[in-house]
Amino acid sequence: MILKAIILGIIEGLTEFLPVSSTGHLIIANKFISFTGDFANAFNVVIQVGAILAVIFYYKDKIFPKFDDKIQSKKVFNLWYKVVVGFIPALILGFLFDDYIEEHFFNPKTVALALIVGAILLLYAEARLKRVKVDSVDRMSYKDAFMVGVFQCLALWPGMSRSASTIIGGLFLGLSREAAAEFSFFLALPTIIGASVLKIFKAGFMFTPYEWLVLFVGTFVSFIVALIVIAAFMSYIKKKKLAPFAYYRIILGIIVLLLL
Repeated sequence: MILKAIILGIIEGLTEFLPVSSTGHLIIANKFISFTGDFANAFNVVIQVGAILAVIFYYKDKIFPKFDDKIQSKKVFNLWYKVVVGFIPALILGFLFDDYIEEHFFNPKTVALALIVGAILLLYAEARLKRVKVDSVDRMSYKDAFMVGVFQCLALWPGMSRSASTIIGGLFLGLSREAAAEFSFFLALPTIIGASVLKIFKAGFMFTPYEWLVLFVGTFVSFIVALIVIAAFMSYIKKKKLAPFAYYRIILGIIVLLLL
């Protein structure tokens, strides 16, 4: 199982912050490596914490206040206010529908359909972005933050991608690709940590010592890989469009449907 944890940790780290759906890739991978069941579902969520730790490490100067620097501290607190506002929609809907979604949507077929639908929305959002209205997270309004949070709820459908959903929302609101992606990273902090804590509590902390080891390995691997991906992705979107990710989603979705 350790080897499976490493494979899935790599997949999680590669896909969490790209607009291609980490959960969707994990569900598809789980099917092909025969890693399914309640523990597998919990594993898929919990190892996302590794990716979150990568965000914290990479953006530590933007998310932790320096109390000897009033300007920097004010920016940090304003950012966190926006993150809280953006987190509210997913908090409410995720809490209400988590069990229903896990029972009915965690399968390769629904993931494949979500990959294709999300790709179409991503292409449309990019085509629609004619003029950037907000070029940084600092310039976002609380209304912008809330509306991005509403779009994030699309990611409750596994395969839509939390990253893609929030970036699509940002593009629709006139955010630059860089600002939309960066806020997506920040919004992931409470969203993924909350989902992971919920899964652990629902499991009643009833993992065996070996299962805890498997969770640790997957989380550590996802942290290392995600750290590399964040830096590469932010460099990429400063110069290029997101269309290749949409085309990849369509191809993957069609392949999965054909294989099924």
